[in-house]
Amino acid sequence: MAEPSKVIHVRNVGHEISENDLLQLFQPFGVITKLVMLRAKNQALLQMQDVPSAISALQFYANVQPSIRGRNVYVQFSSHQELTTMDQNQGREDEPNRILLVTIHHMLYPITVDVLHQVFSPHGYVEKIVTFQKSAGFQALIQYQSRQSAVTARSTLQGRNIYDGCCQLDIQFSNLDELQVNYNNDRSRDFTNPNLPTEQKGRSSQPGYGDAGSIYGVQGSGGRGAGGYSQMANAAAIAAAFGGGLPPGITGTNDRCTILVANLNPDRIDEDKLFNLFSIYGNIVRIKLLRNKPDHALIQMGDGFQAELAVHFLKGAMLFGKRLEVNFSKHPNITQGAETHEYVNSNLNRFNRNAAKNYRYCCSPTKMIHLSTLPQDITEEDIVSLVEEHGTIVNSKVFEMNGKKQALVQFETEEQATEALVCKHASPLSGSVIRISFSQLQNI
Repeated sequence: MAEPSKVIHVRNVGHEISENDLLQLFQPFGVITKLVMLRAKNQALLQMQDVPSAISALQFYANVQPSIRGRNVYVQFSSHQELTTMDQNQGREDEPNRILLVTIHHMLYPITVDVLHQVFSPHGYVEKIVTFQKSAGFQALIQYQSRQSAVTARSTLQGRNIYDGCCQLDIQFSNLDELQVNYNNDRSRDFTNPNLPTEQKGRSSQPGYGDAGSIYGVQGSGGRGAGGYSQMANAAAIAAAFGGGLPPGITGTNDRCTILVANLNPDRIDEDKLFNLFSIYGNIVRIKLLRNKPDHALIQMGDGFQAELAVHFLKGAMLFGKRLEVNFSKHPNITQGAETHEYVNSNLNRFNRNAAKNYRYCCSPTKMIHLSTLPQDITEEDIVSLVEEHGTIVNSKVFEMNGKKQALVQFETEEQATEALVCKHASPLSGSVIRISFSQLQNI
């Protein structure tokens, strides 16, 4: 293996694999500072913030075959210790094109599709806009009807500020031929097709271009976004997790902490099982099962942002044969009493440590669960026998990461994986307390 470097060389990068696909593969290990797609060679170069982040990524993928959209990709340390401007230019065309790649620097205010349309439409008919968050900052792809309009817009707007003193435009020609827009909302728009839906249910991001979101520049050490969302006491963790943006569909402005869950299976649910599921999205204060409505429960989260994540990602999830109805409650909090279960001081709350990492792992239930804090002598057979009662296991793997044993188990359905997580998270095994979360890997 080559000498460790913060630059990772990725091979077998097919044309269907986007920059965002690669970002999602490596973001759990640290901040990605540069990414160059070498399309002609089906390769990519990706620079992590530091060498330990790159080592962590390659150690992990030595045990788990990385795969994107059904295609195996192969990763190794690059011979480069740093990506130079020349390397980066390999992946970028400067030939005039009707699609512009726009990076926005010093972004103190949210930039939406409507704002960009206002700025770019005076120079010609804008057909499509897609916005997304990248390591370089907030970016957008803007497709004009004609190449001449794009050339005029670039020469007129390059280096200009959208707002006085901030939101500076850095404009290059993209080498894409056509933008693919799936949804018409604040983050993407096809002006030639007004009938597109606003969002796909249950997806955490629009495939292809990146984790678009309502982007708030988190300023200074005050930890509050430019929009003044001061209730985000953990704004720094949120910013670190989502690259300064937020997952699509999350506003970051909700201040309701209590959730009402309906259509539970009263014969199989209890407070601890609800804790195991909802604690993926934030710390739990207390939970109350409603005795007069046994298929209802109230769950009080640590703050409004965590409650919004839970409602967004769990709405419509299947558990114990029932489709959950997850909504904000009209009650601002749950009054402590004989029928409430207290979790505010529980050391099983996940967000007291490594909050940024836990936010990054938030997603709708998947078919794959990730098990950690396992006994060192654990075997694949032990893992299978622990969770096989919950459904059909398609694949499983035990591996070591930073000297600690971990495992992945893939079930046939999301519901089976959810049941395994709900029933077995925080259960003891040979002196260890197992931790389970959903994995966003497509296969093992």
